[in-house]
Amino acid sequence: MIAFSAGLSLIAAPVLASCEGCLCPGDPCNLCPLPAMENDPPKANEPEICARIRARVPPTSAQPGSNEYFPSLDQSIAVCVNEGGDVIRNRLRNNPEFPSRYYCKPPAVIKKQ
Repeated sequence: MIAFSAGLSLIAAPVLASCEGCLCPGDPCNLCPLPAMENDPPKANEPEICARIRARVPPTSAQPGSNEYFPSLDQSIAVCVNEGGDVIRNRLRNNPEFPSRYYCKPPAVIKKQ
């Protein structure tokens, strides 16, 4: 039984090491935290949708979970969706690169042929 467990963990190790999706190192999807926080400056290569969200929903200083936080979160989610973005929930917030609970993924640019 122990040999089976050890073999299974060796098979699973490469899967765990490779990251797929948007919440991977280097921010491959160029995500915007929702809502924007006052103490976090905009990224240098920030997508336009992030700037539009911040223009319509001012950054907040409210702590996640507080009564003041939720209206800002709701409004920023609505703007993200209305602008064509997708909302991504971050269930694993132990990554310092992605501390927010929710992110807006900018819409994909579709090239016309």
